[in-house]
Amino acid sequence: MTVAVHVGPEPSPALDDAVRRGGGRVAPLQEAEAIVYHGGGDAERLRSMLHEGIRWVQLPSAGVERWVDAGVVTRHPVFTAATGAYGPQVAEHALALMLAAARGLHRAARATTWGATRSVELAGSTVAIVGCGGIGRALIRLLEPFGCTIVAVTDRGEVPGAARVLPRARYREALPDAAYVVVAAPATPGTRGMFGAHEFGLMREDAWLVNIARGSLVVTGDLVDALRAGRIGGAALDVTDPEPLPDGHPLWELENVLITPHTANPYPAYWRALTERVTENVRRFAAGEPLDGVVSPEQGF
Repeated sequence: MTVAVHVGPEPSPALDDAVRRGGGRVAPLQEAEAIVYHGGGDAERLRSMLHEGIRWVQLPSAGVERWVDAGVVTRHPVFTAATGAYGPQVAEHALALMLAAARGLHRAARATTWGATRSVELAGSTVAIVGCGGIGRALIRLLEPFGCTIVAVTDRGEVPGAARVLPRARYREALPDAAYVVVAAPATPGTRGMFGAHEFGLMREDAWLVNIARGSLVVTGDLVDALRAGRIGGAALDVTDPEPLPDGHPLWELENVLITPHTANPYPAYWRALTERVTENVRRFAAGEPLDGVVSPEQGF
């Protein structure tokens, strides 16, 4: 088997080594049966690399909406994403945001004088996880010591550790009782804007929205209005729409908002998880086994 590795303007010894560990050979594009793509989100650039001999393409991210929207993702060749590979580290970030919100660190970090605290416990809280794939399931494991009641939203069936499981079509039913609503669903035409004025109206007035998925799942203007009006308690956002969030945007000014600049997946962890996924999928491809993280063009993830 031969594998062509595209690494953008700079070479990637780490990806080359990952391919070799999986039993592949790094080869020129014209000789390749597969592509391990790592060159940003330029859909046309990736499309231009495809030829009749390519049978599989490995994408570098868990979210693949940029390539799906452009019509690049097909069933032939097969496309795989890094779905699930980054779950533990992103779940860890979600937990950090939840703890920061509970203990009022978003206010304490901005304070310039000693004052009263309004912190609460995370332990025992009801947490709704909307999109319970790799990230959501890793978060459930992290929340076990806190004794939280988990309501999982997923179309994948049973979720270990969840007190209640709802299909995605009924996700709104998870909102009224939750102290924290964690957005972990993929960005697809069916999930974009799934959190807007109506959904914020269903949430508790002290509830926090935690988004570690994609900014497009939340209607930003409606979120700003809900935060300003006190219809929800706050928002902890690792992703926003637009992104990067422009200087002077209202979200920067609100005291009940905590923003991290899309840093839930630390760079060293990203590379470790990506190379592990590449090695495993190259091994599977060479052995004729089912690949991990196959993308459905119809579903968009």
